[in-house]
Amino acid sequence: MQKNNFLLLSAASMLLLTSCSSKLGELSADNFNVVPNPLEAQAGQVPATINGMFPEKYMKKKAVVTVTPELRYANGKIAKGTSATFQGEKVEGNDQTISYLVGGNYTMKTNFKYVPEMQKSDMYLTFNAKVGKKNVEVPAVKVATGVIATSELYRNTINNAQGCIAEDAFQRVTEQKQEANIKFLIQQANLRKSELQNNSVTEFVKLLQKINADQEGLNLSNVEVSAYASPDGGEKLNDKLANQRKQNSEKYVADQLKKAKIETEIDAKYTAQDWEGFQELVKASNIQDKDVILRVLSMYKDPEEREKQIKNMSAGFKELADGILPELRRARLTINYEVIGRDDDQIEDQLKEDATKLSVEEMLYSATLTNKVNEQEARYKKTTEVYPNDCRAYNNLATIEYARGNYAAAKSYAQKALSVNPKSAEANANLGLIALQAGDAATAENYIAKAADANGLAEVLGNLHLAQGNYALAEQDFNKVNSNSAALAQILNKNYSAAEKTLNNVKNADAMTDYLKAVLNARQGNKGAAKNALAAALAKDPSLASYAAKDLELAGISK
Repeated sequence: MQKNNFLLLSAASMLLLTSCSSKLGELSADNFNVVPNPLEAQAGQVPATINGMFPEKYMKKKAVVTVTPELRYANGKIAKGTSATFQGEKVEGNDQTISYLVGGNYTMKTNFKYVPEMQKSDMYLTFNAKVGKKNVEVPAVKVATGVIATSELYRNTINNAQGCIAEDAFQRVTEQKQEANIKFLIQQANLRKSELQNNSVTEFVKLLQKINADQEGLNLSNVEVSAYASPDGGEKLNDKLANQRKQNSEKYVADQLKKAKIETEIDAKYTAQDWEGFQELVKASNIQDKDVILRVLSMYKDPEEREKQIKNMSAGFKELADGILPELRRARLTINYEVIGRDDDQIEDQLKEDATKLSVEEMLYSATLTNKVNEQEARYKKTTEVYPNDCRAYNNLATIEYARGNYAAAKSYAQKALSVNPKSAEANANLGLIALQAGDAATAENYIAKAADANGLAEVLGNLHLAQGNYALAEQDFNKVNSNSAALAQILNKNYSAAEKTLNNVKNADAMTDYLKAVLNARQGNKGAAKNALAAALAKDPSLASYAAKDLELAGISK
């Protein structure tokens, strides 16, 4: 009887040991550290790094444990993260092995696609465990809570972003010049009748007469006379010859000014040996051995030696003697003048009388003469009627519709601008901004990549980088821009003093401006100021109650 009791006791003990060896037991939140905690949304994702630890004598030698993060939200919804598998010392596999005696640490990364309901959520780790072939239950462990979703406010702050305006090139006063050329025979300085009747000289004279006739629209600055001699004569001879050509040309210009009844300064000068002009003409020519000629010029700096070499070469190269040197025996006459366009009042009057007589630059400029958006819209629309092949008015209509919140209309106008000019930097930038507003950062990036020279691109880039989670780069892009998006970038970059200044200087501040002030004060621990700002925001837009909830909750502020 005693022997039978001993056998029963031994069997029970063996059963107990076998049973114990097949269990893993519970894990606690103390075994895990999640970064960040609370979780935080970034670029539409909720990333997390889990640093875990299996205690000593936990991982049985034949155990396999798969750890899966789960984000539980909205009363029953579950988003599963990336799993990781660990094994005991006697398991033949390729997963991380954990020692039974000393335990082991591990790190796993996971990511959840953000949805707004995740602001109120908890992250659990669940375990699929086996010891040998037997399934073992390990209870799930809560390791993190909630999602700070302040970064997702960019979807709202972008609504008051400034689109890229395609600027006009209107200048009331533009500087112009017109040149005439007179050629001389070799070693002569007299003005030949045939040269004074060439097209450039007759146009020169006509312009002087036109300036006299239209003194309101044209203003003469001065006239320049530059006379030259080719470098193939002696320096002393060329100096005398070039000077005489200058004097004769200057006298001719003075006579024409007198006939046109215009008084102005004549800036006259001469160049005795035009080596620079010679080199330019040779470079532009098709002379067979022009590289040899240019090399000679670089080898000899002394004018006399150069002249000697040029004479030698001109004897051997007929093209040089007949095609290059004669072009250097010349005088250049230049009229420097200003074209004076309509002033603002004249543009306004012409717009009312007959807009078709305005240039496209004047019409685009006219839209900047009013602060009334409806009037700007009307002027841009008129521009598209008169100048349908200029993309800028279509683009600027897109910015007006974007500011109104009419994103479909804005997209239509921007696409029309791009159809007129596929390379329009501003239209590409604005289509990128519209894509961002719709939450499509990938498409936005493609458009913005084609907008390198767009006017106002920095603000659009700032919104792109903000959406992509590059807060430091976004803040840099927003330099000197006072907008809700700029302030959000500074808040997320923890530059709170800068964010406060920006929010205080936002033009056309709205409910989102107040809401960002609430978030900013909540992060700084200014509970009273945060409550007041939140109340102001919700009074303007009650729908904001669901945004950035965790930021405000952490500060103990109830909505």
